[in-house]
Amino acid sequence: MSQGVPVPEHEQRQITDEQFHDATLIWNYHQMGHEQRPCSAAIGLGSHDLGVATAAADLYRAGLFPVVVFSGGNSPTTRVRFPRGEAVHYREHALSLGVPDEVILVEAKAANTGQNITFSRELLADAGIAVESLLLISKPYMERRSYATCRKLWPEVEVVCASEPLELDDYIKSIGDEKLVVDMLVGDLQRVIEYPKLGFAVEQDVPGDVHDAYERLLGAGFDSRLIGS
Repeated sequence: MSQGVPVPEHEQRQITDEQFHDATLIWNYHQMGHEQRPCSAAIGLGSHDLGVATAAADLYRAGLFPVVVFSGGNSPTTRVRFPRGEAVHYREHALSLGVPDEVILVEAKAANTGQNITFSRELLADAGIAVESLLLISKPYMERRSYATCRKLWPEVEVVCASEPLELDDYIKSIGDEKLVVDMLVGDLQRVIEYPKLGFAVEQDVPGDVHDAYERLLGAGFDSRLIGS
């Protein structure tokens, strides 16, 4: 290739085109595709990704909820990035984006998605907020698992899933580590498959092509975020 000609993006990847295709199938499956509509309240699910708080600020400005709970304490993967806890850092980021302090509740103990839902539900009840519909804001690849968890633990509430509107390439750029992102996609799909058997979530249908992509990526070593890893 001659000097000065940009290398096509797919040629810069460390993963193969086939692996990127498989990852894209799983990425798209993880997103619920819900129509965004006004809800009684929102929960921003804690993680390593400040984009959840960014999405919450955008959705608040769009008038989709009157109150948001940022939920999350610390985990081995977030302690360094968010030393004061995920929910605390989410709140600070949302405030910097113009979300009023009075519409934010902070739940700073949850260590997993089930606790995010359970503790946030308790906090909303203690605040006297009746919840008929819930905007569940997560990382893009965590929509389906958070939906399945909420349907199990809070079945009477209508759940609408939301996340930053990103394509897989954009998300990889934001994280800066292709393999880690694919590992996370695979790990979340494993949880979608396995958690219903453990009573943590409702069952979700996994199309054959998505399951095949999952098996291929597992076989290729994208396994650092599996249960128990």
